Amino acid sequence: MRRSLLVSLLSFLAGILGMGIVLLNPMGWSWADSIHHFLADSFTGQPIEQKEGQLWTCGMHPQVIQDEPGTCPICGMNLIPVRDTTASTPHVAAPADEEREILYYRDPMDPTYTSDQPGESPTGRDLVPVYADGLGSPQAGNLVRIDPSFVQTIGVQTTTVERTDIPFTVRSVGNVSYSDDQLYWVTTKYEGWIEKVYVNYTGATVQRGERLFEIYSPQLVTTQKEYLDALNYVGRLRSTDYPEIEKRAVSLLKATREKLRYWDISEEQIQELERTRRPQRTLPVVSPVSGQVIEKMNQSLEGMFVRPGMNLYRIVDLSTVLIEADVFENQIPWLKEGQTALIEFPYSPGRQFRGTIRHVYPYLDARSRTMKVSILLSNPGFDLRKDMYADVTFDVPSARNVLAVPEEAVLFSGERNLVVTMLHEGEFLIKEVTLGMNGKGLYEVREGLREGERVVTSSQFLIDSESRLKEAIQKMASSRSGGQEPAPAEPAPVHQH
Repeated sequence: MRRSLLVSLLSFLAGILGMGIVLLNPMGWSWADSIHHFLADSFTGQPIEQKEGQLWTCGMHPQVIQDEPGTCPICGMNLIPVRDTTASTPHVAAPADEEREILYYRDPMDPTYTSDQPGESPTGRDLVPVYADGLGSPQAGNLVRIDPSFVQTIGVQTTTVERTDIPFTVRSVGNVSYSDDQLYWVTTKYEGWIEKVYVNYTGATVQRGERLFEIYSPQLVTTQKEYLDALNYVGRLRSTDYPEIEKRAVSLLKATREKLRYWDISEEQIQELERTRRPQRTLPVVSPVSGQVIEKMNQSLEGMFVRPGMNLYRIVDLSTVLIEADVFENQIPWLKEGQTALIEFPYSPGRQFRGTIRHVYPYLDARSRTMKVSILLSNPGFDLRKDMYADVTFDVPSARNVLAVPEEAVLFSGERNLVVTMLHEGEFLIKEVTLGMNGKGLYEVREGLREGERVVTSSQFLIDSESRLKEAIQKMASSRSGGQEPAPAEPAPVHQH
């Protein structure tokens, strides 16, 4: 019983003494640091000591890097030392050149010139090998190693760089218009009086050869009589013994017939005159084309006196129409005459029409900065009318048989365009690329990648952040050591997760 009381009393006194030491802190917190160093030495086998150029960071905010211990300015946690990767993780020595996989050979001064075999470039320089591991190349510092299990955790997905055609889609709007070569004027080449009108309003649909009006012209009556006289004269001379006279009579008949033809008297009307052998007082004027009357001279034509050259009707052939589309000036280089366009109309939703670019106008609208493109479109049912609204789509190949990567594989950093390539499982290399055309979710890659390489299409920003953190630490370490960059011959330390 006495022993138990003694033990309890000693425990109580030890607790009070410990609390006093913590509250008064006569030696500062150096004793805690000593314990921390002792535990670190015990578990890692390597003492943590303040070295020259030692950096400190926050475990929750790795962007905070200082050259002395303290607390994080963001969360207030104590900073932890940045372990020297060259000491804690021995650098993996590059394998012998005989054991390394060679991707290709390139000109040391002109990276755009590559070859599958060693030799000399056109400039006479020896080609240097480019290895699959990226070590010893200018991009070795962008090599990032991540634990394969962590790669699966962040959901890294890749795709293969392949050659393909990149389509370029141009979308525009337009309106239905009449084709200039489908417009016809109805006029007379003689004077006379219109006595009967068959088509007397704008918008009427007419067929080729359909009567528009009948006209009385003394000139036509006189010419018909001349033709009948010549016709009868030839008939009487067929049994004569004077072939020269018969030849002149036939020539006169042909001249009179041609006069009727020059006045737009149809062949059917001439044949009717030959059959009846009686001149007609009025002759019908017919439509030269099937289409629609879009313009008429006056409200009423009946009884009007007309002279040669007066435009009485304007008829348009609606079997084909034009779509006048407005295209921005930066899209014009991709459009050529003869290319196909897909057209949709609110008049017939869900139905697509296929037209052909007939002409690209040579002038630009200064206000809208657009240029007009005319598209020839078939209209067999005459369903499309002037000024109908149209949605126009041009699918043109902007680049053929080029290396392409998905849009999501590209990291845009302002001045540079980057992609992350997978060398092996858990090994990634960040490369700078030169991009070309863009379309259908693809980017053309003009420089920086080769066919068959695998590029990361998801979570690549996490891999890029690892590379940037490593680069930031290296730069700060370099500035603490006097501003000298690491020697180029030494490959940059590889960040380990």
